Amino acid sequence: MKTYTVKEPEITREWFVVDAEGQTLGRLSSKIAAVLRGKHKTIFTPWMDVGDFVIIVNAAKINVTGKRLDDKMYYNYSGYPGGMKSVNLRRQMAEHPERALITAIKGMLPHNRLGRQMFKKLNVYAGPDHPHAAQQPKKLEL
Repeated sequence: MKTYTVKEPEITREWFVVDAEGQTLGRLSSKIAAVLRGKHKTIFTPWMDVGDFVIIVNAAKINVTGKRLDDKMYYNYSGYPGGMKSVNLRRQMAEHPERALITAIKGMLPHNRLGRQMFKKLNVYAGPDHPHAAQQPKKLEL
């Protein structure tokens, strides 16, 4: 019996829109990362990008559990001495609400060029509107 490997012309990509309002940050991120990888398809191949495009709206209205708003920190290092900047989740959500979701999803994808290719299919918006109406995205229930 031969092993089947999907070919590039056989891959069909769909567009999905996800409403993040009321969703928990980590649970939503893991489900979206699986869709970006293509694990929901029967033709899933770990070494190929077979995933779909995902649009996330209302990223500013996600939920987190416990004291995570104050305890979870995001770090940025410029490379210079004293260049470490840290921001907690509460401030991150106030200033750039989509970045918390982007960071969580990016951490759940492979950390190589394949993961970077998968990450390009993600679009996150803080509000309810998005400019991808021409792609006719389907609503994805998670």
